[in-house]
Amino acid sequence: MSEVVQIEAKKRDLVGTGISRDLRGKKMIPCIIYGDKKDPVPIQVDEKKLRVQINDAGFFSKQCEIKVEESVYKVLPKDIQLHPVNEKILHVDFLRVGQNTTVTLFVPVKFINENSCEGVKQGGVLNIVRHEVEIKTLVSKIPEFLEADLDGLEIGDSIHISSIKLEEGVSPTITDRDFTIATVAPPTVMKVEETVTEEAATDEASDSSPEKGDDIEAEKKENSSEDKSK
Repeated sequence: MSEVVQIEAKKRDLVGTGISRDLRGKKMIPCIIYGDKKDPVPIQVDEKKLRVQINDAGFFSKQCEIKVEESVYKVLPKDIQLHPVNEKILHVDFLRVGQNTTVTLFVPVKFINENSCEGVKQGGVLNIVRHEVEIKTLVSKIPEFLEADLDGLEIGDSIHISSIKLEEGVSPTITDRDFTIATVAPPTVMKVEETVTEEAATDEASDSSPEKGDDIEAEKKENSSEDKSK
């Protein structure tokens, strides 16, 4: 299960566009806690501390505990609004959850044992098809990442979702096929070298063949010699 992120916040007594703008001017980000058939709770979070959490990989797949005065809310980050130009945080939505709440979210894929991947040792390239996989799971079983093992894979081999161990109660949202996570592709260096060699051979042949201008000049000299002999 992924770690639980701790966030401290203050309750907002007033809401609205103007109020939110004033909060951002004070380096506080307006947020909202909603869901679980309960009234929404408007809050504000320190911009610097929130930025640190958001920049952390997998933030949107981690359960959070937001402490507001004497209350603690268990939530999942659900949506973030950024300024279209400077990408400053404008607003964050948090979904209130319980232990039996089922959620759908993306979880990052972590590749292990690349050093023991035979295909990579032979010059193959790890071609990642999916950096994240969308899964459906209980909140209490949200994995921090999905582990893809590269040990022993040869060039041309693939990793499919069926080869990744998932805890009971955790399942991919795509169920109609055994989709690909990554492949070990053949090296492309040889093709590049062959192309360069062919180009070099073509250039060499062009350099060794007489130019069209030289042919014309030679023909002129030959005609001139014939005229003199006449």
